[in-house]
Amino acid sequence: MTLKRKIIFIFFILVLIGASSSFGFYFGKTQCKICPPEEIDFSLFWEAWNKLQQRYVEKENFDVQKMIYGAISGMVKSLEDPYTVFLNPEDTKRFVEDVKGTFEGVGMEIGIRKGQLQVIAPLEGTPAQRAGLRAGDKILKVDDKPTMDMTIEEAVNLIRGQKGSEVTLTIFREEWEKSKEFKIVRGVIEVPSLKWELKDENIAHLELYQFSEKASFDFTQAAIEILESPAQKIILDLRNNPGGYLEVAQDVAGWFLERGQVVAIEGFGGEKEQKVYKAQGPAQLVAYPTVILINKGSASGSEILAGALRDNRGILLIGEASFGKGSVQELERLREGSSLKITVAKWLTPKGELITDVGLKPDIEIEITEEDYEEERDPQLDKAIEIIKGL
Repeated sequence: MTLKRKIIFIFFILVLIGASSSFGFYFGKTQCKICPPEEIDFSLFWEAWNKLQQRYVEKENFDVQKMIYGAISGMVKSLEDPYTVFLNPEDTKRFVEDVKGTFEGVGMEIGIRKGQLQVIAPLEGTPAQRAGLRAGDKILKVDDKPTMDMTIEEAVNLIRGQKGSEVTLTIFREEWEKSKEFKIVRGVIEVPSLKWELKDENIAHLELYQFSEKASFDFTQAAIEILESPAQKIILDLRNNPGGYLEVAQDVAGWFLERGQVVAIEGFGGEKEQKVYKAQGPAQLVAYPTVILINKGSASGSEILAGALRDNRGILLIGEASFGKGSVQELERLREGSSLKITVAKWLTPKGELITDVGLKPDIEIEITEEDYEEERDPQLDKAIEIIKGL
């Protein structure tokens, strides 16, 4: 896997499998020239530093390196962007290994909304999904540690762990009167890319779980099977799909859009020209009537794909509003193995709609209730089948 590939929200398979979430990563080497701005007065910092050295009672806890890391973390945290973070050498090493390797954890995407750590999506076939966690669940504690003011990376480090070990998550769900504890045994996370089946003889129900590196190949195989099947219509199910590689989302969009149609726009806040990503073919599913299922676990890559198909083809979105994760991070290497993960851009749909903190609103809103879950009913899929039959 090439670390310079752009990743849109490298799904928290990384968390809870592994590392840290974001909507896009650039792995590059910083070309840093240490030139502190002369107009910034650091005297207050050094005054506080000297007072601590002089007066702090437990001198054995005075770890200079740890304090430097803490100072940098505090500076970054003041930006109030949960996806812009400082990674010390240990966290940086773990992050890079997780992007490249096999993961152990509970298998879910997490993020921060309105200051609260929550589940973006439990991944298909993982311990988190089997335990009953759902998109939108608020994580109040990890074992005995409250998550208030906890960064995503701090939560990742607490939740991840070796297979066979156990972690307890205190969860609150909107339908509940009080929180509940979930004891989850960690495992090796191997999430499939997708699966599809034929419904009502001519409807292909295609569930796309993630935009992993392997997903382009898997989608090509599935598309060929659909083209050779009796399927005449497609339900593209992006529920609980937390994202992955931008290139993969772009590849998938290319099956549903004409070559050259806009898939997504990368905006840099006016400092530089926007970058436009376009469909590159083969466009062999363009003629198929299609509807898309989304929910609050649909994030980043799945939001880009859904937005692209809606804006270009008027494809209906059915379900619940998506998560709203549309920022791009760049990993900048620092000295001694540390790094900064910096938000450098935000994603927009082809019509210029901002995704971050807003998400996509469904054209037909259908919720799944607690009773639906208990009775294993899927009113969202039922509605999608009803709608697609009329197209």
